[in-house]
Amino acid sequence: MLLKNLSLINYKNFESAEFDFDTKINCFVGANGIGKTNALDAIYHLSLGKSYFNPVATQNIKHGTDFFVIDGTFENGEREEKIVCSLKRGAKKIIKRNAKAYERLSDHIGLLPLVIISPADSDLIVEGSDTRRKFMDGVISQSDKAYLQDLIKYNKVLSQRNSLLKYFAANQTFDATTLAVYNEQLVEYGKPIHKKRTVFLETFIPIFIEQYRIISGDNEVVSLTYESKLTNTDFLSLLEKNIDRDKALQYTSVGIHKDDLSFKITDYPIKKFGSQGQQKSFLIALKFAQFHFMKELAKTTPILLLDDIFDKLDENRVSHIIAVVDNKNFGQIFISDTHPERTENVVKNIHQSYKIFKL
Repeated sequence: MLLKNLSLINYKNFESAEFDFDTKINCFVGANGIGKTNALDAIYHLSLGKSYFNPVATQNIKHGTDFFVIDGTFENGEREEKIVCSLKRGAKKIIKRNAKAYERLSDHIGLLPLVIISPADSDLIVEGSDTRRKFMDGVISQSDKAYLQDLIKYNKVLSQRNSLLKYFAANQTFDATTLAVYNEQLVEYGKPIHKKRTVFLETFIPIFIEQYRIISGDNEVVSLTYESKLTNTDFLSLLEKNIDRDKALQYTSVGIHKDDLSFKITDYPIKKFGSQGQQKSFLIALKFAQFHFMKELAKTTPILLLDDIFDKLDENRVSHIIAVVDNKNFGQIFISDTHPERTENVVKNIHQSYKIFKL
């Protein structure tokens, strides 16, 4: 997968910008706040239909303007895809593929496989389980449209069940029959989600461990474990056993929306016991594993975005990362960095063609 060019109008801090890209390595360099990360985010936006950094769509419109337009031309083998993403204040976001608008934005997911590595990924370690589930769901959804649709339906039913529980509490009433309908729907969509997460991680975990071994120089032992109550308990039974608790809490306390991933280094939580360098290596290994997993399923090489990843890493770990990306397994790479000299030294050590954009 290649991105040939990119055009931005009123996207974040860009009033107007156009880029023509190298087929291998492209670097955005400049001071903080100049728009390097925003350029990467625009590429992510075209691929996934949303910003990686700001979920509030209208906040991606340049201050003082009423709309944004992101326009890019992708190439996958002999096929060319012209993608335009636009948003006007007060209207719905529109994504067009070769001049035809999608009826559902979710139908776009998976067309343009992409992996981003960013300092914002630290949320995967320091934040709650919701962030880690989103990572897992995002990887699976790019290669499995049925999974994404089940997830959308599950979350809709979950919201309805939670509203019903709040209604029961507010009106001091209870209707077991209506609640049972929602339980059945949660089970219908939740069980295949749990099964696919389990199968995904059986493949993903060994890839991740190997990637960490390479980045760390084989010096540390890490683990990744899937934590889900559905692994040992029937989902419907779990919901029925927790009805009294759910009524008291006024929300659904069990289900696949409570699953988590456990991250450890030498059998201890990496959140508490990992150094900054170890945590960053862990996150980069996660994303490299995502890259290899998606490449195998999509039968095309994802685009790789590296946002300021050389910060807080010692020279040894940087050299290991360079060695990882400097092979035929990787395709087009986009890098952002505040240090132009460091960037140039890094890309010179990757034996590929490159372009540097000074913003």
